Amino acid sequence: MKILIAEDDPLTREGIDAILTQEGFQTILASNGKEALALWKQNNINLLCLDVMMPELDGFEVCRRIRKENEHIPVIFLSAKSEEIDVVVGLELGADDFVRKPFGKHELLARIRSVLRRTANRTPDEESSSFTIRDLLQIFPNELRAIRLSDQSEITLTPREISILTLLYDHSDEAISRNVILDQCWGTNYFPESRSLDQYIAQLRKKIEQDPSSPKIVETARGVGYRIRSS
Repeated sequence: MKILIAEDDPLTREGIDAILTQEGFQTILASNGKEALALWKQNNINLLCLDVMMPELDGFEVCRRIRKENEHIPVIFLSAKSEEIDVVVGLELGADDFVRKPFGKHELLARIRSVLRRTANRTPDEESSSFTIRDLLQIFPNELRAIRLSDQSEITLTPREISILTLLYDHSDEAISRNVILDQCWGTNYFPESRSLDQYIAQLRKKIEQDPSSPKIVETARGVGYRIRSS
């Protein structure tokens, strides 16, 4: 899932980048409005975080031009300006949320997840569809959530957790090695210890399994890695 971050302050831009990449989002960075518009046209972006006050083109103008071509892509404005009129202008231009600076990591992530859930079904595409693992878990990738079918409880997932579950589901009944999971879900430039992946899977199981000590969804393939069974 790709998020375009358009922010002229390098420290803020890098900070947001670190927050989102840590959660498993792919990020594309722009330092001004003109660059943001060009990058949006060149990439398949899922959500835009636009600073209001930027050189070349401000965030409002970027949003205005994007909305002429795409009415559905989620847009979040980031701004130190707190006047009500600025919020009103942003929302009238078609923004989905308006986050005031300074903001914390958890607030930003919560706003992004909320917007993605609300806007997931604006257009029918593959990413917004769900898939079900053995009548145990229904996953909604574009909404970053799942439903445990045994008790209908809703679970919030990160993009990386979605990536792991999707990878294992797409190769159901196959034992997927730790190296493949790390390469596909973290990237080839990320080299954690194999134990780090095991700890990550343990945390994922706590979220999705009815009984994490006896996992039925993500099983361990001893000596190899992990698998999801089709039945």
